[in-house]
Amino acid sequence: MTGMMRILRLSAQPTLENLTLTEEAAPHPGPGEVLVRVRATSLNYHDYLVVAGFIPQPAGRVPMSDGAGEIVALGEGVAGFSVGDRVMGAFFPNWVDGAPTEENNAAISGETIDGFAAEHVAVPAHSLCPMPRGWSFAEAATLPCAGLTAWRGLCVVGQVQPGATVLLPGSGGLAVFMLQIAKALGLQVIMISSSDDKLDRLKALGADHGINYRTVPDWPAAVRHLTKGLGVDLVLDIGGQSTFARSVAACRMGGKLLVVGSTSNAAPELPLRDVVMRHIQVRGMAVGSVSQLADLVAFVEANGMRPLIDSSFGLDRLGDAFRYQLSGQHMGKIVVDL
Repeated sequence: MTGMMRILRLSAQPTLENLTLTEEAAPHPGPGEVLVRVRATSLNYHDYLVVAGFIPQPAGRVPMSDGAGEIVALGEGVAGFSVGDRVMGAFFPNWVDGAPTEENNAAISGETIDGFAAEHVAVPAHSLCPMPRGWSFAEAATLPCAGLTAWRGLCVVGQVQPGATVLLPGSGGLAVFMLQIAKALGLQVIMISSSDDKLDRLKALGADHGINYRTVPDWPAAVRHLTKGLGVDLVLDIGGQSTFARSVAACRMGGKLLVVGSTSNAAPELPLRDVVMRHIQVRGMAVGSVSQLADLVAFVEANGMRPLIDSSFGLDRLGDAFRYQLSGQHMGKIVVDL
């Protein structure tokens, strides 16, 4: 029916230099599954850790947690989807609804199970979510990880209210999504970056203030100055050891610090006295459920949001795409066109 397909499987010792596309027969959907013709995926830091071997995988793993495409075949017993539907996959394909559990978080696309670096994938129907109306496959491929993390962080875990202040680091896909969602929610947003040019672009997207952390090393003091000495209601921390203590210092009394990962290899020290005496809530989280992804789709459609895509690479240039990501030159999401 679908014949041969291009697919990328990791070697026993993966690096960015030994990513190789091969061809093999396209799969057939089993009971409860659908076959998706993948049209686009997008890069996340988690994907880099897998592809570069920092999160060890068995040889043959198919990487990439994001995926968008159209359904080309239905397995036995599938209801609610039709051939031709434009859909997105899920980071946690078995976390359909409710709270995270050991069971529904065990399967991770592109890590503990095969991901979307293939032209065809057979996935559980319950893991799929319809794409936003009018979006391209490349745009939709940015939502399942970074977009959903931003949405859940602000609306589900953070539960921030209109008028609240948030502090967001950098200018990658997650930070830009959080900026866009925060402004649609009526929040005040302070961004930090090492580039004045990027800060200007972030302000053009709606950021209320920008702080260059290279020229202003004591950026928590600058944050407090901008908030009349109080600090912000919510801080997103992605720097780990390099930023955690300063993220705590930027929080207001009773504020929230949201940890969604770390670009540092070392664990941060917890400034325990500040956390305790200033009643700061430190919360870790990872992405979200399929039903929360559907809520995000409704939100972006209602608010006319579109993702910021920096650049696009072919699947045969996935290593180049990750090297570009590591350079820090990008703003927004990097996508891979299949």
